[in-house]
Amino acid sequence: MAASRRVAISLLLVAAMASSFSFSPCTAQSSSSCASYTFSSNQQYGSCAALQRLGATLHYNYTAAASTVAVAFRAPQPAGGKGWVAWGINPSGSGMVGTQAVVAFRHSNGSLVAYPTVLGSYAPSMAPAAAKDLALPVSGVSAGENGKAKEVVVYATVALPAGKGTKFNHVWQQGSSVAGDVPAAHPTSGDNVLSVGSIDFSK
Repeated sequence: MAASRRVAISLLLVAAMASSFSFSPCTAQSSSSCASYTFSSNQQYGSCAALQRLGATLHYNYTAAASTVAVAFRAPQPAGGKGWVAWGINPSGSGMVGTQAVVAFRHSNGSLVAYPTVLGSYAPSMAPAAAKDLALPVSGVSAGENGKAKEVVVYATVALPAGKGTKFNHVWQQGSSVAGDVPAAHPTSGDNVLSVGSIDFSK
């Protein structure tokens, strides 16, 4: 319960900050720049965006025929690997509530875990979401580490909503601690309250 309250306070602050400025599009990089990064899984992505906050990068492949996007979200390892990272899409709004995210962290059993979760309120459980609760079907969720770069990489394929185009609001985040195998609150200042934007997966 304490962890949920801390996350709730953090999300309320993010929502307040987000309402005070316009979302900025991410910086799309060339396919050659994306290709210069080598994934340990040998996956390749034709597009990527250098996100403006938290030193994160989003690599992606958009498939128009299936209306899906395969993503690889890279973020610096917080707290020496003891924290968590997350990235998500809000299919219906511009704030935190309604965001469907994939989160990754080091479980107490030593394994690196990743799963989808839904921020359905300002006090989300941050627990794994059941398929029936996902507005955007997600598959292939996993996570890896780049020890040399001290990064966590979260992989997922997201089915985008039909008729909604290719441009969406998205949110990314990192926190420094996990309590009881649940992501705890992230810092409530600096980049952590500005890590929102919009992205067009067709570019």
